[in-house]
Amino acid sequence: MTRQPLPAAAVLVLLSALLVITVLFAAGTGPYPVSPQQILTILLATASDDMDIASASTVLFQIRFPRVLAAILVGAALSAAGAAYQSLFRNPLVSPDILGVSSGAGFGAVLGILLGLPVAAIQFLGFGGGLLTVMLVVMLAKMLRGSGDVLLLVLAGIVVGALAGAAISLVKVLADPYDQLPAITFWLLGSLAGVKLEDVMTVMPVVALGLLPLILLRWRIGVLSLGDEEARALGVEAGWLRAVVIAAATLVTASVVAVSGIIGWVGLMVPHMARLLVGPRFDRLLPASILLGAIFMVIVDTLARSVAEIEIPLGVLTAIIGGPAFVWLLARSRRVALP
Repeated sequence: MTRQPLPAAAVLVLLSALLVITVLFAAGTGPYPVSPQQILTILLATASDDMDIASASTVLFQIRFPRVLAAILVGAALSAAGAAYQSLFRNPLVSPDILGVSSGAGFGAVLGILLGLPVAAIQFLGFGGGLLTVMLVVMLAKMLRGSGDVLLLVLAGIVVGALAGAAISLVKVLADPYDQLPAITFWLLGSLAGVKLEDVMTVMPVVALGLLPLILLRWRIGVLSLGDEEARALGVEAGWLRAVVIAAATLVTASVVAVSGIIGWVGLMVPHMARLLVGPRFDRLLPASILLGAIFMVIVDTLARSVAEIEIPLGVLTAIIGGPAFVWLLARSRRVALP
């Protein structure tokens, strides 16, 4: 017997409350612990002459909150892109880098590190590399047969992504092994250690711009999972809608990868977790994936900077958590689907 999903409204309220709790816990966790009372005093702007409050305020606003906000953006963006791609390609094993956007953004960023550019320029090259990669994928698929062919898009994405990966390997060979190569390797593994509030403020409008069409068109995107012919019968033109989804998902993925590095498994695993909670309908799946992805990424980032004396790369932690969790999700889905 198939298990019925929980009421979507109740799930979204619970996830929103859990996100707030997770953010407060993450803000207070670290080498310099901040108690909930201190956080409340600081957030309410309560006057205090306590030096501990002043120190805690500096830690929260200059270190913890920018990093937590960045984790929320990264988790929400990758999870939303994963849910959109899985619905678009009607394949639950699709992730945000299916069109090579992560590899392209990675190549742009490591090229900037090799050239010794400032952080802002490295992020810009990473963002531009991700967008350029997807443009090449779409152009290649269109030249071969037509941009509307989903299979050709996926195959072209695999080819271009492999080329970008080879280019990254070449840059690593050319990099200075004592200075540039460690920075490139650490960036490719994913980290939010160097994120500042300015970075968050730069990425936030871009992520919002990419999420907006996904949210506004969530009903139509859900129809795409029925197939192109069924979508046309229901009055949805699959061609332009697919282009919008690809552009929006690519925009949010490239923007966060340019800041955080390549972080795998989030866009693949989180939509499956959300699907178990609210069902496969995209209008419910998208907000649940956004909230669940933000919660997951905040927890992972908190673990990365607190479980060991040195910071663990985010990509390593998401792989350690995501691999077994994804196997469990697949096994559980199979059991639920059995009569």
